[in-house]
Amino acid sequence: MNKAIKVGIDVGGTHTKAVAIDNETHEIIGKASVMTTHNSELGVAEGVIEAFRKCLYENNIAPEDVIFIAHSTTQATNALLEGDVANVGIFGIGKGGLEGFLAKKQTNIKDIPLGTGKFIKTFHVYRKVTQFDDVTVKNAIEELKNLGAEVIVASKAFGVDGVQEEEKVYKIASEIGIPCSMASDISKLYGLTIRTRTAAINASILPKMLETANSTEKSIKSEGIRASLMIMRGDGGVMEVDEMKKRPVLTMLSGPAASVMGSLMYLRASNGIYFEVGGTSTNIGVIKNGRPAVDYAVVGGHRTYINSIDVRVLGVAGGSMVRVSNGKIIDVGPRSAHIAGLDYASFTPEEEIVDPQIEFIKPKKDDPSDYVAIRLKNGKRITITNTCAANALKLIEPEYYAYGNYKSCYKAIEPLAKYLNQSVEETAMQILEKSCEKIIPVIDELSARYKLEKDQSVLVGVGGGAAALLPYMAQKMNIKYRIPENAEIISSIGVALATVRDVVERVIPNPTTEDISKIKREAKDMAIKSGAIPETIEVTIEIDAQTQKVSAIAIGSTEIKTTDLLKKCSENEIREIAAESMSVNVEEVNVEETNGYIYVCTAYKNNNKMIRVIDKKGFIKVQRRDGEILKTDVKDIYNDLKKLWEKSCQYRSDLMIVPDIFIILGPRVIDYSGISNIEQIQKVLATELFDINENEKLIIVSGKNDFYR
Repeated sequence: MNKAIKVGIDVGGTHTKAVAIDNETHEIIGKASVMTTHNSELGVAEGVIEAFRKCLYENNIAPEDVIFIAHSTTQATNALLEGDVANVGIFGIGKGGLEGFLAKKQTNIKDIPLGTGKFIKTFHVYRKVTQFDDVTVKNAIEELKNLGAEVIVASKAFGVDGVQEEEKVYKIASEIGIPCSMASDISKLYGLTIRTRTAAINASILPKMLETANSTEKSIKSEGIRASLMIMRGDGGVMEVDEMKKRPVLTMLSGPAASVMGSLMYLRASNGIYFEVGGTSTNIGVIKNGRPAVDYAVVGGHRTYINSIDVRVLGVAGGSMVRVSNGKIIDVGPRSAHIAGLDYASFTPEEEIVDPQIEFIKPKKDDPSDYVAIRLKNGKRITITNTCAANALKLIEPEYYAYGNYKSCYKAIEPLAKYLNQSVEETAMQILEKSCEKIIPVIDELSARYKLEKDQSVLVGVGGGAAALLPYMAQKMNIKYRIPENAEIISSIGVALATVRDVVERVIPNPTTEDISKIKREAKDMAIKSGAIPETIEVTIEIDAQTQKVSAIAIGSTEIKTTDLLKKCSENEIREIAAESMSVNVEEVNVEETNGYIYVCTAYKNNNKMIRVIDKKGFIKVQRRDGEILKTDVKDIYNDLKKLWEKSCQYRSDLMIVPDIFIILGPRVIDYSGISNIEQIQKVLATELFDINENEKLIIVSGKNDFYR
């Protein structure tokens, strides 16, 4: 019997890595790595194809066994960073009069700065809806082409309520042979200026992305792969390549998104900070209630409507070099050993490190000349990095990718230590301290922004350099940390195991149950277009009371799973997982409620009722420091929910702090933590329960939100 194989490919700055995973057991049955092909005629696409072929052929995987193939991509991000973008012609559409005056002004987006001294060049025309025949549209497009536009954006005032005019522009532009983006395709939110800007950014990378997407897809098909090519999105989902061709901007930050999705698959943690530590930079983001934190991306200082992983990028990582001035260590990074073309001391054979001498260098022409290099007797130069410092302090276990030669590290750091008039251990510790000075403020900022309970959080390290920074920093901050198995290829695993994700956002004042049902259907339809099978799709609703924005997040699979061979935990194992997460003895853990699919565990600590909601595979779905639990049924859910809500509200002076609500229905944990109004939760819940038997049992979990402790 043929196996069913999923292939995930992650495009990194240095390497493109592929993994093949058995769809039934989730066992990794193949790996491959090639250098990322930045300078190829096909760009990074050539490396994707090369890694894919290598992964299949070196591991004897038949092409016909591949049921899913997806890759992350740095191309959208790199195109914007490097200014490799097309000139954009913006076709504004609206009424006449004052409304038309405002629409004309708001669609006339000036050149968009990319934050690197480069710009997206824009041109603008405006046509009234009363003048919207084919000839007028064609002439306006030709006018934009003559001005220098290489792509077109169709943006209509209130276009999210009626797309006919934008569709006409798209149709005629396609007939002429010029790529076009419809603003209403990119976002369903009002805010004509931001929507137009987002569509312009999307359009600017269309030609580049179309070229490589087509060549990648063609090459994959030529290998005999029947499955559709999927592309990783920046918000943690995947979409079919045909959808990517319309909305390539959604792939921004798909690399960090892949790493966090891989972490979630491999770690039983629902709240925490994750680190993707490479050689040159570290991406830092948040896992909250078992999901990555997602926000609108900022391009060139301007807010967009692009949903992507909320990530901070720091120029300090496993390969960061040390800077010394006036007899002390002043910084670590941003230059890395890779950028300088030097080997790490930690990976240099001990016998080569003879008569090591300290030198100060410029890794790049315009860099300061205070970066530390070590010249060896044989004339070779190597360097000291965070990885070397951590190995010198024996902080890295042998199973980790960053594990290196302790004696090599000690011998290489020794001349620097003598220069600084201190011990090797003190020098190594100072190197890691300098790195922590950059990272810890980011952790604190993200913890505050997403209201993470620090004592309930975990630091999750992925990427090859994770073990170089995480153990020291976790010890310093007194926070638990985990580095998953296969951390160095976790991004590829995340791509292989990713699900289809799509989001519809609309501004709906006081949404009714019918409004919510409608936007849920719309999100489901979008997910189906992106490649999800309808039966697998679940839709989560979030309502922002301040902005009146309703978000429908649809998540689904590309195949129906008929078997589930992953290990199922016993109740004792569930209690052990809860005990470890709560930092209590297993005897203190009580399984307070279960429906056979989901277990709700509690333990008391510091007068708080700690809660862990854990599925039968041992994944923690919810973790809270304090809360309440109630088992009920469909007919009583609304009254019981209101009682639990009122019991869980916290009061401080004139301020009421509302709880987060989670409803457990069968194998599902429905997260209402994004909704701060009990009436709105009841409306959303009604869309879930309209066809459920009134005697069906449910479990309500409320997580108390008292952040004044």
